[in-house]
Amino acid sequence: MKQTTKNWIGAVALVLGSSAVTGAVVRGTASNGEPYVQEPVAAMPAPVAAPAGLVDLTTAAESTVGSVVYIKVTQTGKTQRVQVQDPFNDFFGDFFGFGGRQPQQREFKQPDRHAAGSGVIISTDGYIVTNNHVVGEADEIEVKLNDNREFKGRIIGCDATTDLALIKIDAKDLPAIKIGNSDDLKLGQWVLAVGNPFNLTSTVTAGIVSAKARSLGANGIESFIQTDAAINSGNSGGALVNERGELVGINAMLYSQTGSYSGYGFAIPTSIMNKVVADLKVYGTVQRAILGVQGIDVSNWIDSEKAKGNDPDLDVVEGVYIDKVTDASAAEEAGLEKGDVVTEFDGKRVSKMSELQEAIAQHRPGDKVSITYKRGKKEHKINVTLRNTQGTTKVMEEVDLDQMGVALKPIEEDVQKSLGINYGLAITAIRNGKMKTAGASKGTIILQVNDKKMQAVEDWEEAVKSANQSTDRTLWIKAITPSGRKVSYVIDLNE
Repeated sequence: MKQTTKNWIGAVALVLGSSAVTGAVVRGTASNGEPYVQEPVAAMPAPVAAPAGLVDLTTAAESTVGSVVYIKVTQTGKTQRVQVQDPFNDFFGDFFGFGGRQPQQREFKQPDRHAAGSGVIISTDGYIVTNNHVVGEADEIEVKLNDNREFKGRIIGCDATTDLALIKIDAKDLPAIKIGNSDDLKLGQWVLAVGNPFNLTSTVTAGIVSAKARSLGANGIESFIQTDAAINSGNSGGALVNERGELVGINAMLYSQTGSYSGYGFAIPTSIMNKVVADLKVYGTVQRAILGVQGIDVSNWIDSEKAKGNDPDLDVVEGVYIDKVTDASAAEEAGLEKGDVVTEFDGKRVSKMSELQEAIAQHRPGDKVSITYKRGKKEHKINVTLRNTQGTTKVMEEVDLDQMGVALKPIEEDVQKSLGINYGLAITAIRNGKMKTAGASKGTIILQVNDKKMQAVEDWEEAVKSANQSTDRTLWIKAITPSGRKVSYVIDLNE
């Protein structure tokens, strides 16, 4: 992106002083002694009144800076075992006919990694919203308040799809921020970005809302608020607030070719944040509602068709063009088809894909919504019941076990004897899910998950639950095939 610089110039009304008296008759005597009368001088036009003063942002800044925290994270370096071999031993061994020595196993520990970001206190009892990319990989979280008190933080839940995370500290009577409605934001409205860029704690920058429902292709679900308030490294997870000091977004990223602020930053709107936070607090995972369509902005589709030499005529220039309808989805059941154009979702006008994503993200599986769409220049309106990623309307429990995609049962005695094992869970059925993606198949026997032996189905459920609430959110699985071949799988619950 071309880097540009904007110079904000305040409007100043200049009033030039004058000793002339206007609108009066002046009488006197000329130098030759003759009397004269000076006609009234035309009045100078009154100075144009200065425009109304800029919005006073001092109250908003003072009321919110205490609600934004400084987050320091540590990711412990992993220990790896590698094979090493001394080349001199090989050379001299071969030279004297003793043969080369076998490779040796050595352990190497990677250095710890440290990073920092921001967070926003949303409740007086210590719940803090930040970005997933700030704390998602953290082994240790330290939270520093604006009054310099420090606390250990723990992860309640992370959501890589929206790049949001919820953490908690053990504290009371904290200065929670007031949460506003991002849907009410207007283009050109003044906003403040509050955070800790470059470790400069409690920094406030001002700007305007440059755009809404912006999509950058960085997250699975995104409908960013674009602002020219300066956002830099360390601002991630901080607050975007309106002139009343209400939280309207969580600062997430900047768009720059240099890595530093060059004009625009992007924040996740509270319309998305509120739903994600509520789910993480109640369920430990986000209850993702799925419509079951793939689509693009109508304007982009029209441009692509024109580039092919076609002359598209959809009778609309705004909306979401449906390019594909997923099998057995809510959209297919409701009758949506490829080529339809969605113009409204649950009573809200939809002009592009990011707005449709934002609207869907505010719902849970099982919610019933109305959709207005055009087909062949004719408008239709239907009701749709949204589903989850597994195609059901079930609200997931604290851990979304359905997304693992397997049915399990303890192995029988004859299997134990044939394989020489006395515990394990056999996969009796497998469907599209994380286990199938990892390479597991029907009949595979899961022996161990994250150092926990699998003796009952409850062991599996507990292992997945614990991993989902841990800092790395990873399942390390040891298994054995029916033929006796040992296999292993690594499943990242963030994906």
